[in-house]
Amino acid sequence: MGSAVVQMVCVALGVVGLIGIVVCCAVPLWRVSAFTGSNIVTAERSQEGLWTTCVVQSTGQQQCKNFESLLDLGADRQAARALTIISGMLCCLSLLVLFCGSDFTTCLENEDIKPKISLVAGVGMLLAGILVIIPVSWFAHNTVRDFYTPLLSSSPRMELGACIFVGWASGVLLIIAGGLLCCFSRPKQGSSGGKAKYYSNSASAPNKNYV
Repeated sequence: MGSAVVQMVCVALGVVGLIGIVVCCAVPLWRVSAFTGSNIVTAERSQEGLWTTCVVQSTGQQQCKNFESLLDLGADRQAARALTIISGMLCCLSLLVLFCGSDFTTCLENEDIKPKISLVAGVGMLLAGILVIIPVSWFAHNTVRDFYTPLLSSSPRMELGACIFVGWASGVLLIIAGGLLCCFSRPKQGSSGGKAKYYSNSASAPNKNYV
């Protein structure tokens, strides 16, 4: 029962982490305009994501434009696209594997193979968490570096958007879920893949007549 509860908690953490990955991939809030200086009243603010860049007017109107050329993008954005998509796919696959090998489902009747399947799902969630943290941290590092670069002081500065923090939180949740699965997905003691048979000495040893 204890392992089943842990697995249900890991499923919940995995689903929340997957939602966070989808939000990071779709919402253009990786980098936003920074309101610095004495004049804080601006007519528009910029937002950048993995696929689009948007300009939000003070009236609430928003205009977005897709990045036209993939080769014209920076290395951080290209890596973020690939790693975020791979992380989402790996998280989905890990959740499906966990459902099949969990103790609270009846997809598999073999109790000896369930811990191994849960362990595979845990490793997949760990990798998914690491894969989403890497591009988010790289993107955040470049944003902070450009913000404090003296050569860019005259141009509009950009700061960290909400998707950076959502990506960090999603990665941490997936790492926690994967770590719990790896710790609790251990084969039961005494399991040998089948039912053990015991024979008494009188039944196994043949009758012999001693002179």
